[in-house]
Amino acid sequence: MASTTTATTKWWSGGKSPFNVEYGKLMMWYFLMSDAFTFGAFLIAYGTTRFSTNGWPDPNEVFKSFPFAPEGVHAPLVFVSIMTFILIISSVTMVLAVHAGHNMDRKGVVRNLILTIIGGAAFLGCQAWEWTHLYHEGAWWGSNPFLNHDGSVAISTNFTNFFFTITGFHGFHVLSGVVINIIMLIMTLNGVFDRRGHYLMIEKAGLYWHFVDLVWVFVFTCFYLI
Repeated sequence: MASTTTATTKWWSGGKSPFNVEYGKLMMWYFLMSDAFTFGAFLIAYGTTRFSTNGWPDPNEVFKSFPFAPEGVHAPLVFVSIMTFILIISSVTMVLAVHAGHNMDRKGVVRNLILTIIGGAAFLGCQAWEWTHLYHEGAWWGSNPFLNHDGSVAISTNFTNFFFTITGFHGFHVLSGVVINIIMLIMTLNGVFDRRGHYLMIEKAGLYWHFVDLVWVFVFTCFYLI
């Protein structure tokens, strides 16, 4: 009798089940977790190499240039700080787009998606300039022209190999996010979500965009600050 009662008793009676998650959103969370493991593996490998290698380029010397700055003017980390600010602002506009979607505010979704797309494109443009500048200085996969912290000539190419691989992988994610947001914008303009009666797709795109922004915080810390 006791076993029958245990089998048929409904233990959850607190209203909406906490496991009642929309399928697409759940799959997005699974994807983001697996992607986080990939970024985590990259950054752990970088950190292990970084702190087990004698001599490492000084970020204040590597990232001291600024577009259109007069000759001889050094602005350590200023440019990448601007890049980071742009990406953070784009995350804010994405939040506003999701909020507008919850309120079925089509114009608000369109406006904030456009701002998010502009922010993502601006970040990619800044990264393209940074890569081009470093390339002209002789930095590329397999080539490290920068001095170590102690002033000696850098021989190891681990720094540039990790830098271009990880920032390139992140940049690909930003590009993918911009493309996804453009698709979301087109669907919104065509009234697709209004006909469906919800803007869940905007929320899923927002999860991806926030993930990309969060990963950049770790990339920024590892390469530019440490």
